[in-house]
Order: sequence, then structure tokens, then C-alpha cells
Amino acid sequence: MTQTFSKSRQKAESAFDDLQSQFFARNNAVDELDFLTRSREEKTLRLREARLAKELQDRTAATASLLVKRARKS
Repeated sequence: MTQTFSKSRQKAESAFDDLQSQFFARNNAVDELDFLTRSREEKTLRLREARLAKELQDRTAATASLLVKRARKS
């Protein structure tokens, strides 16, 4: 059953569809930006943790090396 609407109704329906499409497109863009931001923050956190772990390992190795050198001198 196909209904025929007046020209003004068709124009209003079309305008509403366009507006709704823009709204959903905007929401999708915001969701995508949120996802990218969250991904970047997670990667930054992982890299920071890896850097701090490496710095701690390097400091521990340097301290151990100095202790060995001091022990040899004694």
C-alpha cells in the first residue's frame, strides 16, 4: 500500500531525513574521535610504563656495576 503525500509533506520528510543523517554522521564522527583519543592515551600509558621499567632496569644494572667495581677495589 503506497501512500502519496503532498509536495510540502514530501519536502518536509526529505529535510528531516537530511537533518537526521547529519545528526547520525556527527555522532559517528564524535565516536570515532573518542575512540582515537582513548587508543592514543592507552598507547601513551603502555609506552610510559615500558620506559619507566627500562629506566629502572638500567639504574639497577648501573648500581650493580658500581657495587662490583667498589668490591674489587676493596
